[in-house]
Amino acid sequence: MTFQESIPAVQKITLQQSRRQRLRTRLAAFPWWLVIIGLIIAATLYLIMRAPSYSEAFATIRSGMLVTLTITLTSYSISLLLGLITGLGRVSSNVVSQNIATLYVEIMRGIPMLVSIFFIALVLVPGAVELVAVFGAKIVELGWEKIGNSLAAMNNRAISMSVRAVVALSITYGAYSAEIFRAGIQSVAPGQMEAARSQGMSYGQAMRHVVLPQAIRNVLPAIGNDFIAMLKDSSLVSILAVRDITQIARLYASHSFRFPEAFTTLSVMYLTMTILLSLLVKLIERRISNNGQQ
Repeated sequence: MTFQESIPAVQKITLQQSRRQRLRTRLAAFPWWLVIIGLIIAATLYLIMRAPSYSEAFATIRSGMLVTLTITLTSYSISLLLGLITGLGRVSSNVVSQNIATLYVEIMRGIPMLVSIFFIALVLVPGAVELVAVFGAKIVELGWEKIGNSLAAMNNRAISMSVRAVVALSITYGAYSAEIFRAGIQSVAPGQMEAARSQGMSYGQAMRHVVLPQAIRNVLPAIGNDFIAMLKDSSLVSILAVRDITQIARLYASHSFRFPEAFTTLSVMYLTMTILLSLLVKLIERRISNNGQQ
């Protein structure tokens, strides 16, 4: 074979190697983990449709889905508000605001979530109700009987465990949201605040119209991941006898002794919700990244 004849053969070998390399790269980048999770979910759905015991477990547990989603959405909405206020306090130049915000964050981050749920639901909320009742009695003494009597009549039994669970999750996750907002605010270049102030804006106006929009855009993926974490941690409210899907699964398993059916179904239900939310968060991250590059 002459030199000229060997060139096409070399090119053919190089092309084949290039194709193999591209195939290896695609196989390495392929989300095999997602395929495996999809197979697990599909297998569980098959059991739910075909096996009577799994069908019964799913029909029973799904009745708590509305409670789980309601507690998660309500708690996270309140925690975002608490987190934003606390995050602003963390970056404030006011010594009092900064220390109060830091105290709240460090206390809540230093206590295990299960313990904080117990403390807030069974100690803090009853204590707050008693303070409101005492305040109502004082108002009655001042002559404002209509308002005072309604406040003085409050008692712990009037506060349901679902409400206490929402308060506990909101206060706990407010501390974590505060750190997200603090990091987002500090990620905005200081020159943005200085430029806004040089245009005659007050500190509050500059923060509201210039800094916060950029900070929130930067922390959207982190907020999404935190929401997924709260969805999973909402299962902890079952210790307060709140009838979410975890509590119902526990009750069903203890009554029927069908532990595999109950907890397999429960696990896959949480897995399905978190995977869908994770894919949504990744989509948001990709769009934010593409918009930032344009």
